[in-house]
Amino acid sequence: MFQKDRLVLLEPNESNQRQVMEYRQEFLDDGSNLDGTGGLGGAQDYSQWLENIRACSQKETCPPGLVTATQYLAVRKEDGCVVGMVNFRHTLNQELLAHGGHIGYSIRPSQRQKGYAKEALALALEECRQHGLEKVLVTCNKTNLASAKTILANGGLLENELPHGEHITQRYWVTL
Repeated sequence: MFQKDRLVLLEPNESNQRQVMEYRQEFLDDGSNLDGTGGLGGAQDYSQWLENIRACSQKETCPPGLVTATQYLAVRKEDGCVVGMVNFRHTLNQELLAHGGHIGYSIRPSQRQKGYAKEALALALEECRQHGLEKVLVTCNKTNLASAKTILANGGLLENELPHGEHITQRYWVTL
């Protein structure tokens, strides 16, 4: 089992700019993927990123081809540090059904191997439950053993594996 009650999920706002941009830079310096960040890696600046995730949070303003989603920061209660990010997609389109799932998440490189991913995913699953979902799809790259363990620890059951470019996507379902 993993520790609980160390993190809280919060929606980003203007006051998080410094921490979010430091989070982004840590991933860029590490060469890691910015999964679950609502496009933070490709954003011109923090204001543009906030505008984009806010647009995606409402059905009426969500850009074509995307689904309504809520972006969260996984914040450590002890000191307010942003240790991770979670993107909760309220519905699935064809691409997300195959390779993205309802939840995308990441933990900053300096905070990995501490159980934060398991806790962040557990909190995200609770958000899904509160939105009325009964079954949630979570995916990962087959080579990402840490993510697979995180999903399994949260009740994920592997349905299948699908090719995705040079990679294989593992598709797990979590019953809430």
